[in-house]
Amino acid sequence: MSGVRSTRLLGRAGIGFAALVIAAWSLFPIYWMVVSSFRAPNALFTRPSMIPGPFSLESYETLLQVTDYPVQFRNSLIVASSVVAITIVLSVMIAYAVTRFRVPGKTLIIGTMLYAYMFPPMLLAIPLYGIFVTLGIADSLIALVIAHCTLTLPLGVWLLWGFFKAMPFELEEAAMVDGCTRLGSFLRVVLPLSLPGIVTVAVFAFLLSWTDYAYALVMISSDTQKTLPVGIASMIGAFDMRWGEIMAGASLIAAPLFLMFMFLSRYFIQGLSAGAMKG
Repeated sequence: MSGVRSTRLLGRAGIGFAALVIAAWSLFPIYWMVVSSFRAPNALFTRPSMIPGPFSLESYETLLQVTDYPVQFRNSLIVASSVVAITIVLSVMIAYAVTRFRVPGKTLIIGTMLYAYMFPPMLLAIPLYGIFVTLGIADSLIALVIAHCTLTLPLGVWLLWGFFKAMPFELEEAAMVDGCTRLGSFLRVVLPLSLPGIVTVAVFAFLLSWTDYAYALVMISSDTQKTLPVGIASMIGAFDMRWGEIMAGASLIAAPLFLMFMFLSRYFIQGLSAGAMKG
């Protein structure tokens, strides 16, 4: 028995060590980015040190005062918030319709919506830009919102389809027997039970829109309409590498994502695991 127990302890210790190495490997670039953003510009080119300090806010001050970062942050926030709202509303409506009503070929519809992920974003961005030029909305945040929804909407429908499909219809019938209409049963029964899935869709939609570079690079050409990823990339010149401002800007891009996962991680993990099992 002692030999078996020792083997188990060694196995757990090995798994723990492997997990620690993977976590350190994954988090080190983020740690280095944040630490570098708080260093003085001249300290970035001296001998690197793993220990942070001395701290300096010069890179953040230059980023916010000299560049168009505040405008780009506002543009990204508008685009990402709009994409999240549109994706949630349309995903809930489509997923609920194909699971509660008789829709011919609904499985084929759900499957074909995921075909967009088979193609690289740049391959889809070029024809979309041609359509937006024809419609007269090119080089605008509206065009970027529509382009992002082509990626977030199929994913949202697929995740929520698994939730609504596994949810017993008897719950809604019981609510309607008690006097609720179909809309009332949907609002009072279906939506609260689907909250983890809806949060998961919102997180994915915000993440895809907030960090998108390919679509924003093709759709947006004017400086006043640029979003954060394109704005950060424009700081990299052929002869001038403003590493301090780049690290500070990248840290500010990641900050909303950290806050989102911090407050919504419980719903996100629950919705992701439930959607994977139920879908």
